[in-house]
Amino acid sequence: MEADTAPPAQRILVTGASGYIGGRLVPQLLDAGYRVRCLARSPEKLRDHPWAGRVEIVRGDVTDPGSLDEPLRGVDVAYYLVHALGSGSSFEETDREAARAFGDRARAAGVRRLVYLGGLTPGGVPESELSPHLRSRAEVGRVLLASGVETVVLRAAVIIGSGSASFEMLRHLTERLPVMVTPRWVHTRIQPIAVRDVLRYLVGSARIPPGVNRAFDIGGPDILTYEGMMRRYAEVAELPHRLILPVPMLSPGLSSLWIGLVTPVPRSLARPLAESLRYEVVCAERDIAEYVPDGLGEPLPFTAALELALRKVQDAEVSTRWCSAAPPGAPSDPLPTDPDWAGGSLYTDHREATVDVPAESLWEVIEGIGGDNGWYSFPLAWAVRGWLDQLVGGVGLRRGRRDARRLRVGDSLDFWRVEEIEPGALLRLRAEMRLPGPAWLEMRVDQDAEGRVRYRQRALFHPHGLLGHAYWWSVAPFHAVVFGGMARNITRAAAKRARPEASDAPAATRSS
Repeated sequence: MEADTAPPAQRILVTGASGYIGGRLVPQLLDAGYRVRCLARSPEKLRDHPWAGRVEIVRGDVTDPGSLDEPLRGVDVAYYLVHALGSGSSFEETDREAARAFGDRARAAGVRRLVYLGGLTPGGVPESELSPHLRSRAEVGRVLLASGVETVVLRAAVIIGSGSASFEMLRHLTERLPVMVTPRWVHTRIQPIAVRDVLRYLVGSARIPPGVNRAFDIGGPDILTYEGMMRRYAEVAELPHRLILPVPMLSPGLSSLWIGLVTPVPRSLARPLAESLRYEVVCAERDIAEYVPDGLGEPLPFTAALELALRKVQDAEVSTRWCSAAPPGAPSDPLPTDPDWAGGSLYTDHREATVDVPAESLWEVIEGIGGDNGWYSFPLAWAVRGWLDQLVGGVGLRRGRRDARRLRVGDSLDFWRVEEIEPGALLRLRAEMRLPGPAWLEMRVDQDAEGRVRYRQRALFHPHGLLGHAYWWSVAPFHAVVFGGMARNITRAAAKRARPEASDAPAATRSS
């Protein structure tokens, strides 16, 4: 039976809107025509989301039943996307009581439906033997189903999308370890799902017709082992073949320490993730398709989900966006409010300088960079880098530039190529030297809050495997000389161009 095609419910409440799924679900609901209210313990945490001005934000806490009555008033569908991660009985009890209170208050407020995203549990394993993380998610689902409010529980395994804890753990382990000594759980079977499909099922659950009160397994079309997922990631990311050596003595506790050492995923997240990976998590049914039908190419295959999750860095989307509040291009893209360890490894060196010169003078210097005009910073260092590049078969600095004054997209510029140019505003170069990962250099002219001309410069590097990370940190000590000197000298050259009589016009330069 397909979902009802009636217009969207008038009011949706989303809890956990500051989290990974919640932050991506809200704009999807808005685009579907719903009026969205977000519940937050600290409403100020939502102010930087690009959709914050389109929703109603209310203060409340699922662990404080008295704070839920007003947020639930007038709500048709409420999404329960909160969960405490931890260990021992205390966090399980907190989850249980919070879910019970939320269900009770939702029933009293006349909420038509609850929607909860939980974890896919292994078949044939008694709940008492599950990890605390999976056991708690299963219990929360049961509590909501028994609340007296019709509930849809969606149960997912590993979610593939840039920024999800599961994906970031997979990404960092595979990128940083060409040889891996791994726990036995790398051989357990998993049915991952793209975050795009998770959101599609969540949005569709709001329109499931009355009378449905049950859990649904959701997953992608592929079933792989964790080892298979790592190998597939290496292929998509064009990394060398990974050597994986499972050993029996790595317990979940030791695994979480190992994950914490290799990846930036916090141990508080790494431990429940590692514990959950001990179990085979494969969908036992696909009944959700009766209510939220699949379209062409849905659900997304694992390889396509990986490609989407990696697209932001591979397509240099990060380098086109200076504003941290820019909305994501797709649900798989990182959000500016995601944790610092989410969204892909992208190293940056950022320099800024405010100058008392016309913007035109600054742009003339930027557009004239390279070739015989040089790079305004430590000429010997640039020459040595060019020689080294030639030694390993690269282009070196010998190409120069097509025109001494003007650039256009596609021009070669020493060992760079012009990837984007906005006359008077932005020059973005992509490196064509031999590097263990793609690199860009951006130079921008804009104004600060007081209307003064500002020079902004970023060097970006996306490391390719362990060698890429090692390369960045090996050259990082020289960045102050090379990139810091470039920012200072470009602004000084602009000042000389604007006022030829001033041989050394001051420029206030800072780096971050």
